[in-house]
Amino acid sequence: MRRRDTFALAFGALAGPRTVITARTLRLHLVNTWTTVMSSSKFRETLQVSVESEGITGLGEGAPIVRYNESAAEGVKLVGTLNGLFANSDPSQYAKILDQVFARVEGAWAAKAAIDIALHDWVGKRLRVPLWKMWGLDKNDAPATTFSIGIDTAEVIRRKVREAAAYPILKIKTGLANDEEVMEAVRAETKKPMRVDANEGWKSVDEAVRKIKWLEKQNVEFIEQPLPAAMLAETGEVRKRVDLPIIADECCLRPDDIPRIAPYFDGINIKVDKAGGLRQAMRMIDLARTYKLKVMAGCMVSSSLAITAAAQLSPLLDFADLDGNLLIKNDPFDGVKVVNGKLILPDRPGVGVLVRK
Repeated sequence: MRRRDTFALAFGALAGPRTVITARTLRLHLVNTWTTVMSSSKFRETLQVSVESEGITGLGEGAPIVRYNESAAEGVKLVGTLNGLFANSDPSQYAKILDQVFARVEGAWAAKAAIDIALHDWVGKRLRVPLWKMWGLDKNDAPATTFSIGIDTAEVIRRKVREAAAYPILKIKTGLANDEEVMEAVRAETKKPMRVDANEGWKSVDEAVRKIKWLEKQNVEFIEQPLPAAMLAETGEVRKRVDLPIIADECCLRPDDIPRIAPYFDGINIKVDKAGGLRQAMRMIDLARTYKLKVMAGCMVSSSLAITAAAQLSPLLDFADLDGNLLIKNDPFDGVKVVNGKLILPDRPGVGVLVRK
């Protein structure tokens, strides 16, 4: 062996194991067509990221959102541009790596979330502890999750409600002209408590007040995002005229949004995909508490990989809407369970999911 080759081998040994990041798309098929104010679909595509080092593979998932010009395919391309950064990085220094990713990448929040989750999963596996334990949380403090019912015809909604019999709290999507029909269909089947998400569907203060006043008689616990995200002052006016708490969603995406929207809402809905990962979501929880806001974690349609990752934060929440994996037919992972509505976090290290065979 030549002297130069000997030096290269020795240097490689000193440099430590190479870290490899890869990505692929996951097509998730829905049990029922999923309809909200914004879209209707029979499947969703998410981005899965893998981080490999020292014989350990960390897995992450993010659900790109068309509204923010994101797609799974673009996420795969983005991850490909980060090969050089990761090759020379130690995944245990995940905070440093994420700072570098955020400095380099503009937007692409779901892709950042998938990378963040994969790094957290790697570190938890390396330390051989689940994330909830790594963060000093008690998994028994996890709340119940809602089960979501998308907008549909009265007949289909009644069937969906019957199929959701195992879940004690329902989340009902509204925001279209048939809101009353939707709610009457739900109430024809159950008297369970409900949470209502208008997804910015109501366009004026008077419309929002009228609908919320009617919902106050329907055993509804709170309303999410009644007006478009830009209408903060108008939302504040609605809040003065109704009794139900109002939760921010589309107008509260990341930590920097919280001081701006706090005067107009009673709480926030955190989505890991929109925030850019678990670290950002944790920051949002801390900041929301500073402003005396209630905290909820929601989700996109995703597999158990993304949902279980978000559920690791659930002991810190007031409310959970982590049911995206329950809405699909081809979940490739086994992770968080729901028993009588309550989230049961796995004891496995990292995010705690297993790949289904």
